[in-house]
Amino acid sequence: MALKLMYITNSPDVALIAQKAGVDRIFVDLEYIGKSDRQGGMDTVQSKHTLEDVKNIAQVLTTSELLVRINPIHEETNEYLGSKNEIDKAIENGADILMLPYFKSAQEVRKFVSFVNKRVKTMLLVETAQAVECLDEILSIDGIDSIHIGLNDLSLSCGYNFMFKPLANGMVEEMVLKIKRKGIPFGFGGIAVPGGDVPLPAERIILEHVRLGSTCAILSRSFCNTDKITDHAEIEKVFNEGMSKIKQAQCVEYMGETFEQNREKVVNIVNEICDRIANK
Repeated sequence: MALKLMYITNSPDVALIAQKAGVDRIFVDLEYIGKSDRQGGMDTVQSKHTLEDVKNIAQVLTTSELLVRINPIHEETNEYLGSKNEIDKAIENGADILMLPYFKSAQEVRKFVSFVNKRVKTMLLVETAQAVECLDEILSIDGIDSIHIGLNDLSLSCGYNFMFKPLANGMVEEMVLKIKRKGIPFGFGGIAVPGGDVPLPAERIILEHVRLGSTCAILSRSFCNTDKITDHAEIEKVFNEGMSKIKQAQCVEYMGETFEQNREKVVNIVNEICDRIANK
């Protein structure tokens, strides 16, 4: 099964380009509560999307689904809308899938599922050590349509110094076995364009998706950084070429190695990167 690919944007024009190129889900990111505190100083995307962006993107999509990441479960205050109202408005504005980030308990998941009440699809973003610890309880909750494992925040939560450590040390695989037993579609992390001159090539991560049976991945900021590329013709070219390369990389023959050989290479590369970071 080909990976369902997700791209984060609040631009209707870019969303249309991504949709035309075959991106399955356009991702509007409402999450901001607590995010800057835990990711402060890191080279990560911290979007400033709004509920109005949800409406604007929904109005232009015809084939791609609209995925909206809400804030973690929270009460209404003078500053925050409150989870139930935020969920209601995101659905009213056209969300097809709602993603719950940064939860630490099954109780939060139950609230999320209850607030959504089967009006749209639900996706859990597992990205805390506490969520991993109570994953069995979480998986027993009805109303979970899919799960995504967020490698960046999960690594931070576990005290790792590199985001792909949970993939290399077996943590992701252990979680995946539990998720697959429940028959819930899942994905993990983000992917860039294959062929880049980087220590851990995207094609090796893509083959790990295939080996584990992953069904979705987020296109990373480096796939097409629209803060740097603003010309629509150039953006369209980047999407078309990048999507084609990702499709090709989902075949094990792409690397000329078996899945297990690729897995071993990924583990070795990640461990080398972790050691290098630790020794700086």
